[in-house]
Amino acid sequence: MALDLQNVAQLLQATLDPRQHKQAEVALKNEETKPGFSLLLLNIVASESLPLNTRLAGALCFKNFVKFNWVDEDGSYKLPENEVATIKKELIGLMISVPSSIQAQLGESISVIADSDFWQRWDTLVDDLVSRLTEDNPKVNIGVLEVAHSIFKRWRPLFASDDLYTEINHVLSKFGEPFVRLLASTDRQIEANKGNKDVLRQHVEVLNLLVKIFYDLSCQDLPPIFEENLADVTSLLHKYLTYDNPLLATDDDAESGPLEFVKAGICEAMTLYMQKYEDAFGELCKPFITSAWSLLTTIGPETKFDILVSKALHFLTAVASIGGHAQIFNNEETLGQVVEKVILPNISLRESDIEQFEDEPIEYIRRDLEGSDADTRRRAATDFLRKLLEKFEGLVTEVVGRYTKHYLELFKNNPSGEWKAKDTAIYLFSAIAAKGVITTSHGVKITNPLVNVLEFFENNIAGDLVADTGVEPIIKVDAIKFLYTFRRQLTKAQWSVAFPPLVKNLASSNYVVYTYASIVVERVLFLTDDSGQHIFGAADVAPFAGDLLEHLFQLIEKDPAPEKLQENEFLMRCVMRVLIVIKQGVIPMTDNILQHLINITDIIGKNPSNPRFYYYHFEAMGALVKYSAPSQPEKLENDLYAPFARVLQNDVQEFMPYVFQLFAALLEARPDGPLSEYYKALGTSILVPALWESKGNVPALARLLTSIIPRSAADIVANNQLEPILGIFQKLMSKKSTEISGFDVLEAVVTSCPVSAIEQYFPTILTIIFTRLNNNPPEKFKQRFVRFYHLVASRDQSGLGADFFIKMCDSIQDGVFVPIYLTIILPVTQQFARPLERKLAVVSLTKTLTDSQAFAVKYVKGWGKTCEALLKLLENPPMPVAADDVVVEVDVDDLTFGVGFTPLNTCKKQPREDWPEVTDVKTWVGSYLKTADGRHGGAIAGYVNDRLTPEAKTVLVSYMR
Repeated sequence: MALDLQNVAQLLQATLDPRQHKQAEVALKNEETKPGFSLLLLNIVASESLPLNTRLAGALCFKNFVKFNWVDEDGSYKLPENEVATIKKELIGLMISVPSSIQAQLGESISVIADSDFWQRWDTLVDDLVSRLTEDNPKVNIGVLEVAHSIFKRWRPLFASDDLYTEINHVLSKFGEPFVRLLASTDRQIEANKGNKDVLRQHVEVLNLLVKIFYDLSCQDLPPIFEENLADVTSLLHKYLTYDNPLLATDDDAESGPLEFVKAGICEAMTLYMQKYEDAFGELCKPFITSAWSLLTTIGPETKFDILVSKALHFLTAVASIGGHAQIFNNEETLGQVVEKVILPNISLRESDIEQFEDEPIEYIRRDLEGSDADTRRRAATDFLRKLLEKFEGLVTEVVGRYTKHYLELFKNNPSGEWKAKDTAIYLFSAIAAKGVITTSHGVKITNPLVNVLEFFENNIAGDLVADTGVEPIIKVDAIKFLYTFRRQLTKAQWSVAFPPLVKNLASSNYVVYTYASIVVERVLFLTDDSGQHIFGAADVAPFAGDLLEHLFQLIEKDPAPEKLQENEFLMRCVMRVLIVIKQGVIPMTDNILQHLINITDIIGKNPSNPRFYYYHFEAMGALVKYSAPSQPEKLENDLYAPFARVLQNDVQEFMPYVFQLFAALLEARPDGPLSEYYKALGTSILVPALWESKGNVPALARLLTSIIPRSAADIVANNQLEPILGIFQKLMSKKSTEISGFDVLEAVVTSCPVSAIEQYFPTILTIIFTRLNNNPPEKFKQRFVRFYHLVASRDQSGLGADFFIKMCDSIQDGVFVPIYLTIILPVTQQFARPLERKLAVVSLTKTLTDSQAFAVKYVKGWGKTCEALLKLLENPPMPVAADDVVVEVDVDDLTFGVGFTPLNTCKKQPREDWPEVTDVKTWVGSYLKTADGRHGGAIAGYVNDRLTPEAKTVLVSYMR
């Protein structure tokens, strides 16, 4: 089992070759299991005799290995202690010595380890870092600071807590003084090397990291060490905000140089200080305001300055947010200067924008859409303008209105020569017409009362929307985007007029125009009015849905190369939305849509590269299954089996969780009848333990297995598959992240298989659950256990029931049932919120009162407690179950995508109804008790008299009447 460095190095090299990639990854997975694998990888990374890309692959492999193998869910190490200690001892020194491309990967590995270990289990780390800092060796300092930043930046998004402050104070106590000293010595080194290009650039890179760490250390609270030295530190930072040296400039207009990053970082840090520590920073901020202003008015339009411009604008926005400072903008002349010198240059179209519009249309769209272009000049300039509008509404509206009018006039007098002026005018108007947050679901909700959005639309936009020719593509996009931004302001009647010309723009030959049209069509179909009703329902959309979908598929499939076909997620999202809206209206078109979706699955399965695209793609499939499968289940099962089977055969990891969910949805569409041979084979293949190793597969696989079990229980028992299935249950129960899926599988087994088949396994099943109950599980686990108990206790008609459960408990340990019943089952039952679960508990408790021998004879007090629990449930009766049509309400933009499980909302699993025949629970309980009393010769009435309080007796008797 020994590891061989040469062999592993060759495998790493092979992962870089597309032809050997898959096999090499499998072979590396094998090597991973051998002891010392992580240290061998570090040896490969350190080995200067190996090619750089092999070492880089080693660093990447190490990072992924650490991500999945450092600690388990409880934070215990999965690697041997000596390996852990060696990694911590060697990693920092190694990172400092390797080339920068490898440094980044090792830095991320350190960050992963720090996530679980810093600082309590790695309290030497900061001392180790500080001990390596030097006065004059920038390469070493860069390595140390990269590590420090990778750990400290984790604090930025966190909520304040005692533990967090303890960690930050631990760092400051060791790192604060050396940080301030290094800042001063780096300043001296930059001065001393101002004529030596290579060394100078390295020291400026150190300064860049110091500025980032200054932000990290200040992000939660103002560190005392900075407060004491604030004048010195901020004056040094101010020096570099205005610093210039031609040796640091880049020749390429699109590539930011080291100095741009330093200045942008300084603006970002000063924005933080403005927002959080204005009392300490108030006077010191004045030179920064002047310098940011002069930067913005002198800097060129080249894209290499975009990051600096946007951060400087963020800083001025923070300044404008604070009453005292905002007043400097409060007069007409200053605002005119702001608009002319800062806003207009940064919102006007540049040559680089037009080039991107033509050459990289999908990038243009992503950058241009709300929220996705946080660092563009346009976005930052708009935010600044809106902040000023918030403070001085009348004045800003008037000043900007004059400029808007001026640019519209320019365009009118020379439409072909001055079309960019119109773009500027529309942008300016939109910037001040919208107030508050622009939401992804509704666009602008509140508008500026001093402007008329609809009038502006009619006079300046509508014509561009409907024109077939003579309109510049960018102006066409402006018109469509205006509808996108102000979609909430149009009534249903106005939308009915605007919608057909909008759809017509899908036929444009311009990529950005038709994509924007698809974005707005999708958002309008999602749009609801104030009462939550969709503006366009199935009846509105169905008449043209077929043509619309056909056209969208043609656009998607235009270029059949896998990476091109899945490039444009917006088109796919529009397909998904149309299918969701037309619901059963899809049935007549099922054949055609199915063929397109299958074709797309096959093509993109060769190289899945855009997670958003394939997520929307599978949601579209889910909608088709949801609305079409119930009326033609065999057709969909047969047609979709082959493409889904190919995904599994080719091991397309990214698609598997989706495919398992869709297989399950197809089966759930036809819950009865024997399984086809296809699905029997599938049922066998998903019992392979390796499939369940991937965390992302588990919820989907569990759902699929629970859909298969009820339809093939007899085969499962006959083919001895019950043990492997219960083995999967046991595996799922061993991890917090999968234990709820374990209950799903267990419930399917218990409700589908005969008692004779499962009885022998029941003590083991209970032992697994009780062991977990002893280890302080979360509430959700307890609730699922109690639900499982009620499921068993309610099914006395099939040989289970409360007595069966008690007998199985006694077989593990005599008397173990009573404490579990009193401390877990009865109290947790009252927490059930879902109507179906409350109903299940009512049935279970009623049957316990009527037919359990143990409760009749042995647990006399327990009978009374059970009855009280039942009455409590009945006095807060479960609500009738509402139809679950939540799919339209889930906005896919709220999802985060990663490797793992993403649920499909279009084909969510419907909750299982265990007792559909019980409709009115109170009436059912009364008549069941009455019938049972007759069955048992009046015994139940006797228990009611002897075992209940007078109040409980009165209530129960009222039901039995």
